[in-house]
Amino acid sequence: MKIQPVKGTRDFYPQDMAVRNWLIDGFKRVSIRNGFEEYDGPIFEYLKMFQIKSGDEIVEQLFSFEDRGGRKLALRPEITPTLARMVNQKINSLPRPIKWFSVPRLFRAERPQKGRLREFFQWNIDIIGINDVLADAETIFCALDYLKEAGLTPDDIVVKISSRKMLAELLKSIGIGKKQLDSLYVVLDKRSKLPDDTFEEMLADKVVDKEKRTKILELMNANSIEQINDCLELSKEAEESVTELSRLFELLDVMGVADFCIFDIGIVRGLAYYSGIVYEIYDKASELRAIGGGGRYDNLLKLFGGPDIPATGFGIGDCVLGILLEEKGLLQKQLSTPLQNYFIAFTDQQYIQKAIEITTKLRLAKFAANFSYKPVGLSKQLKQASEQKAKKCIIIGSEVENNQLVVKDMASGEQQLVNADEFLSQLKPKNEK
Repeated sequence: MKIQPVKGTRDFYPQDMAVRNWLIDGFKRVSIRNGFEEYDGPIFEYLKMFQIKSGDEIVEQLFSFEDRGGRKLALRPEITPTLARMVNQKINSLPRPIKWFSVPRLFRAERPQKGRLREFFQWNIDIIGINDVLADAETIFCALDYLKEAGLTPDDIVVKISSRKMLAELLKSIGIGKKQLDSLYVVLDKRSKLPDDTFEEMLADKVVDKEKRTKILELMNANSIEQINDCLELSKEAEESVTELSRLFELLDVMGVADFCIFDIGIVRGLAYYSGIVYEIYDKASELRAIGGGGRYDNLLKLFGGPDIPATGFGIGDCVLGILLEEKGLLQKQLSTPLQNYFIAFTDQQYIQKAIEITTKLRLAKFAANFSYKPVGLSKQLKQASEQKAKKCIIIGSEVENNQLVVKDMASGEQQLVNADEFLSQLKPKNEK
């Protein structure tokens, strides 16, 4: 019987693994240069932990099971609850601010579709302990630092930014009660994904008063921060949140990434734990799901039994990002770099032992090197060198009798005859200057 992979999962063949490693290596490199430290946690946690953060309905969206002791566990659908648990455990000994990142393997029991799988990797960046909007700006910059490095421009992607705190204050001024807010956020979060009449029907189910609905619709049509003032008379709290959002855009301008960012009041992010700045990153053509998103969640650590400490962060999954980079031709460009430094070829079977000797010396000098196991012709070996993206091919032939090697540059095709001892003596470990 031929067994297929489970639907919604992926097999990573070498070429797929190269893409995955390139993405994740980039996540880690950018995180570290932006001052973040790496962490990780268990691949499964107590089910209750995810219910505390996202409600009982989360159970249908994840893979849960009971262990032999009858304990209810779940494969992690996200890592933020693990982060909160870990920070709470050592909160008094951790230096502030806490700037951590992780690239965990996550699982969600959802219907697989383009850009959304049951198993995926997600880059998470979080700053804990800073109440200033500067922390929000830094997380957005960090995301864009990576996306820019990957080759994406303001013509390719956009960061849509709003504020849950601002929206909450504006809705309160319209007359929406605090108990209504969480269920209303879920509806507002779907606005851009639904036809106008469908959205208005859903809104009518939540807000019976027609006058209030009219004001909400007018508010949700605001295209700039300035237009909000024209929609409503702002309370002191609403003014403060508008000022905070304006300062965020000023900071993003100082950081040189403002051309990627726009205000979009429709960015709500349905999860109840968001408490301030929120944002989502999309392809400019809006043909794909969100590449990533995040925001401020000042109440999460307290929700897990910890102290009242501010926090902000984001997550970017590898699925949608990979699709976008492939569509833009950027993956092909990035992965065209050589995999091997050297390929050692031989013109005759009698020279294979010498090829093994030189390959070993290159590897001990920390260079990637390979050779052919089979005694095939030189042309086939050169083809292997090309397929393995070797920078140079060392050809061992009759010249070896005079202690000489042929070194071929695979890009230019140029060849030169070199003394074997001199060539090997000049080798230095790859990381050594």
